[in-house]
Amino acid sequence: MDIHEITTFTDYFIICNGTSDRMLQSLATSLREFAKKEFESLVNIEGESRDGWMVADLEDVVIHFFSPELRSYYKLEQLWAKGKVVLNLQ
Repeated sequence: MDIHEITTFTDYFIICNGTSDRMLQSLATSLREFAKKEFESLVNIEGESRDGWMVADLEDVVIHFFSPELRSYYKLEQLWAKGKVVLNLQ
């Protein structure tokens, strides 16, 4: 989601689901490994997979890893509806 025109703290949100704690943790681990390998960058991820919401701040991009229940509860896509959806995968 492109939000650079409506906020100053980041340009994009990536919002994704993990259907279990293990999947959320795997997504976060994969992000860390990718960033280290491709960009020689360390990624700090806030939150715990068991809590259902983890966040990685990469400055220009903020990545949200949600359980389906918490994604439905917080509805970030609706809160940031003035942003532009760049890509939607199901």
